[in-house]
Amino acid sequence: MKHLAILGSTGSVGQSTLSIVERYPERYSVSALAAGRNLSLALEQTLRWHPEIVSMATEELAQEFAARLRQAGLSGIEVVWGTAGSVACATRPDVDFVVSAIVGVAGLEATHAAILAGKPVGLANKECMVAAGEILTKAAQEHHVPILPIDSEHNAIHQCMRAGAHREVRQIWLTASGGPFRRLPLEEFESITPEQALRHPTWVMGRRITIDSATMLNKGLEIIEACRLFALPPSQVRVTVHPQSTVHSLVEYVDGAILAQISVTDMRLPILYALAYPERPESSLTFDLAALSHLDFEQPDFARFPCLRLAYEAAAKGGAHCIALNAADEIAVEAFLDRRITFPAIAATIEKVLEQTPVSHPQSIAEVLVADEEARERARELVSQANNLALGSSVLRF
Repeated sequence: MKHLAILGSTGSVGQSTLSIVERYPERYSVSALAAGRNLSLALEQTLRWHPEIVSMATEELAQEFAARLRQAGLSGIEVVWGTAGSVACATRPDVDFVVSAIVGVAGLEATHAAILAGKPVGLANKECMVAAGEILTKAAQEHHVPILPIDSEHNAIHQCMRAGAHREVRQIWLTASGGPFRRLPLEEFESITPEQALRHPTWVMGRRITIDSATMLNKGLEIIEACRLFALPPSQVRVTVHPQSTVHSLVEYVDGAILAQISVTDMRLPILYALAYPERPESSLTFDLAALSHLDFEQPDFARFPCLRLAYEAAAKGGAHCIALNAADEIAVEAFLDRRITFPAIAATIEKVLEQTPVSHPQSIAEVLVADEEARERARELVSQANNLALGSSVLRF
């Protein structure tokens, strides 16, 4: 029996993880939930799973949650909040496995603390690995703790790399759908609206990740994550546009063999893989081979998707540049969704922030968070300048 701490329990990955627990009650139980701001769902999950500890985003939410527990007649559950609360969930002595699914760098300290406490981590938060992958992977090696990817692409690579030795890998291939603007004429990019960018052709996701898929910055973050998870240089991490999204990723070996991981597009499968590793429990997540009747693979267009180029450049420099890439994108995407900058200005903002970022390699999580905030502030200044000059039509072309 594995006792789980689920960081980000009310998000899509957290809910999918709990559905796995429900399917395999003989294998998994819930010890800790970090539930964020969704009081109603947090209460529903707590009533269903009876964890030992629940963390909410703020002290006020924690007080309200504790009151609701009392009203429901539920006692004996510790209620905590904030970063310290997430850390408490991730490091409980009875926890055997931590699912890290808090969005953004908010989950970074708890993920690091879990590794230092010797807890295996199922990582669904690419921002943690992008911002602090050098620190997290070093800590995992020193504490002999596996970091098992839950993102479908990296989970696919992890599965394919079990077929050979690390030295036998020539390169890995991350697949990308190409987003909604794969065929849109470049001259029309200036007029792209948030509504258009939020219409992803394949996936239903959160707002930021959907915009990141449209710019392919999401794939750029995955390049950095792959470099760190699999100890490969950027030159061995390739991207191919695969509109069908049937092949989740591929690994090419030195003898010319290419292994592809194919499965249903259901997050429960990579979650189950991470939870059960190295076992493969039987499941009902079967794949219809008819979906393989037509497969396309294309080279990505770096002129159309400059964020992909910026990600490769950041991956080569590492450290503060990877932190700045993620931080600047988050600010720029928010500004685009608020109609304060244009769609092409997302990449322009990121590029300018990267130009202003000195080469450095933070050695602690505290230093990472400082670098993250500095990059966010630079991005906010650029967006503010753009907003003061006709929504960035001049400033953010650089």
